[in-house]
Amino acid sequence: MASLKDIQLKITGIKKTEQITKAMNMVAAAKFRGAQERMEEFRPYAGKFAGVMGQLAGMVDPNAFPLMEERDVKKSMILVVTSDRGLCGAFNANIIATAEKFLAEKRSEGKEVAIGCIGKKGYQYFSKQDVEMVIDITDCMARVQMVDAKAAGKECIRVFLDGQIDEVHLLYGRFVNVVTQKPTLKKLIPISAADLSEGEPAEEESGPKPTYIYEPDPEEILSILMPMFVNVQIMAAMLETACSEQAARMTAMDNASRACADMIHELTLAYNKARQASITAELMDIVGGAEALKG
Repeated sequence: MASLKDIQLKITGIKKTEQITKAMNMVAAAKFRGAQERMEEFRPYAGKFAGVMGQLAGMVDPNAFPLMEERDVKKSMILVVTSDRGLCGAFNANIIATAEKFLAEKRSEGKEVAIGCIGKKGYQYFSKQDVEMVIDITDCMARVQMVDAKAAGKECIRVFLDGQIDEVHLLYGRFVNVVTQKPTLKKLIPISAADLSEGEPAEEESGPKPTYIYEPDPEEILSILMPMFVNVQIMAAMLETACSEQAARMTAMDNASRACADMIHELTLAYNKARQASITAELMDIVGGAEALKG
């Protein structure tokens, strides 16, 4: 059995750890509120953007736009969005596992693969794997900025238009609620009419529907909006991941705090038992000595 001093040291160490996990939980909760607000403010914009693009796409010939060109896929790329920091449970591990599954499936189909990483955790993992790294943007998830989304989008568009990559998929952690963050995979490029129709559903209205007149013509508007659409999709994925990261960290730190409390309780019981045994042994020595003196 461990000595009383050893048990006391363990209890003291775990109490300090518990203080740290509780503090990290509070910090994550504060950051989560800000990240959630940004995400919820951006969601309607991304939805309406896709809705307008869907209306325009129905008025033009998709073959006229390079970013809508469907090819015989020989090489696929996946853009993985993870967090920059750890201590958020299995959040990043689940995203990375989904990316690994995607790469394995494409390789089994005889296709070449490449990867792009936004966030340090994904980069640290895939930089050690046998896969071509096309994009690496790190230290950007603490404060998500459109400039980073544009940089990633520009590179995705470049490798697609140059013919280096035939399709680009986007993988991120979609925020469902505080306890659920789901790795979500979607095609980013080429843009399809189905993708453009995934915007916010229009509210049902009675009576005649309005007709929109576009100036300049829809083709010219779409040619400008398509690169922006790619950037908006990446920005939305980064905001979703940033919010999911803080939610996952809150849950992980809460679980860690409860685990610390359980360990302290068990060690306190062990300490009391050891102390009682020590006192009993001392009393037995005293009684034994008294009996010896009597004899």
